[in-house]
Amino acid sequence: MIFKSKLPDIKISPEGIYQYMTSNPSGISDDKIIYVDGLTDKSYTFGKFKSESKKFAAGLLDEFKFKRGDVVAIFSPNQVDYPIVLMGTIVAGGKVTLVNPKCTPDQLSFQLTDSNASVLVTHPDLLTVVVSASIKTNVQILLFGDREINGYKPYRSELIKNYEIEPVVYAQEEAKTTTAYLCYSSGTTGKQKGVEITHRNVVTNLAQIINFEKDFGSHSIFMGVLPFYHIYALLCGIHLTLICGATAIVLPDFDVEIFCRCIEKYKINYIHVVPPIILRLVKDPIARKIPIKQAFGLTETTFSLYSDSNNIVEGSCGMLLQNMEAKLISDDGDDLEPNKPGELCVRGPNIMKGYLNNKDATDATFDKDGFLHTGDIAYVNDQGL
Repeated sequence: MIFKSKLPDIKISPEGIYQYMTSNPSGISDDKIIYVDGLTDKSYTFGKFKSESKKFAAGLLDEFKFKRGDVVAIFSPNQVDYPIVLMGTIVAGGKVTLVNPKCTPDQLSFQLTDSNASVLVTHPDLLTVVVSASIKTNVQILLFGDREINGYKPYRSELIKNYEIEPVVYAQEEAKTTTAYLCYSSGTTGKQKGVEITHRNVVTNLAQIINFEKDFGSHSIFMGVLPFYHIYALLCGIHLTLICGATAIVLPDFDVEIFCRCIEKYKINYIHVVPPIILRLVKDPIARKIPIKQAFGLTETTFSLYSDSNNIVEGSCGMLLQNMEAKLISDDGDDLEPNKPGELCVRGPNIMKGYLNNKDATDATFDKDGFLHTGDIAYVNDQGL
């Protein structure tokens, strides 16, 4: 039995990520502050962000002969400059692979090789790991920050040009099939895999979130503490901020005291967190009681799949988002009726393209009808939730 979202379908923009992100539906001015470093107060306005990302793209083309489809890797804790590198690569028609800053040299080396990254931008504190991991690659190494270290130079001095280039434009069919991000995940089983997230996947999931959470807008101030390499933070910390014309306060990691101080200082009204942070907060006397909503998703679904609402039935994870279908199957592969738990399988325009360089894993994850098998157990109640 196929369960369709109870929410009405929405129209999905045919544009690529950069065009959609900067379409400015909230009508903010170029002077509106978008990203703020929560430790130093360094910030980027909407206008500065657009200009810097297009200058970064110009540098990629000039200095590294960067071509459409080439890959930039980002290996760093959250930085206020992170979105510049991310979107600058998209402007140039490239792909970005996001690397967990806690990766070992071997893990980093595998991801650089598997993704075929030609440029790596990293935090200075991670340079030792990068140098060790890059021995067998031809990747060009650049740094966040303003200091040259052991001959490795800041990306700003090397790539930010005094002129901009026009972003690569994607036709509707190209946006559906062109990979934008390579986010590495274990998938449902086995070794780490490169999840190919397309322009269409990202635009779809953002449209779903915005349509569901209608109170997001230019007044919103988000906490950007979740690591940007993770699909949740990538979508909500960077992309949702841009499309809403909101502001994100960027922190490199979670510290209860700094976290709470930023909430007071910047009047943060939305915090995207994961369960371990919630547990830390409720156990810490510094933190106050806060209302909590929940969502559920995977890297393979471009983050959100189900989301909470104001009338959720107790015990329910939420509503299947717009333009999506789901089914539950038994251990024998049989379709299940409501109120019977089984493996959750989903289909929709926010589902990944597939696993990079891994046809066997891709084929094993999708069934003949195009449903992604999540490996998670769920059930649908009588209300369709």
